[in-house]
Amino acid sequence: MEVNVNDMLVKSIKSKDHTKDLAECFDILKKYDMKLKPKKSSFGVFSRKSLGFIVNARGIEPNLEKIKALIEMPSPTKPNEVQALTGRMAALNRFILKSTDKCLPFFNVLRGNKKFEWTKECEEAFKGTKKHLSTPLFWPNQQLEKLYTFI
Repeated sequence: MEVNVNDMLVKSIKSKDHTKDLAECFDILKKYDMKLKPKKSSFGVFSRKSLGFIVNARGIEPNLEKIKALIEMPSPTKPNEVQALTGRMAALNRFILKSTDKCLPFFNVLRGNKKFEWTKECEEAFKGTKKHLSTPLFWPNQQLEKLYTFI
């Protein structure tokens, strides 16, 4: 069982054991007088959004909606737009090799109290990140079709 604030995820190695694992989870909840909201519960699913990611048998994968938001984002023109960009990048950093290196130009723009300037280096880093996120090698096979619908 994985628990994060108000989300719980019960995973089983073998599907035949899932009912037993759920029963054990419910026993623990009952012992501590905890309750679940039926509308927020789902059972027997092989893939699910959890904490902004897709969790399935292969593990944790990025959420297509987060990728789409970043790919469709125009180049920043103000500091708060760069902050939004770095926030979106932070949410995806576990899926991007050397993400901090790729974000360095964005952080440099925000450093200090200088006048905002979106440099050529920033634009190249921004376009490179978008290109990387839309590359088929980045995506599991069954999600490729979904990805291409919004690129």
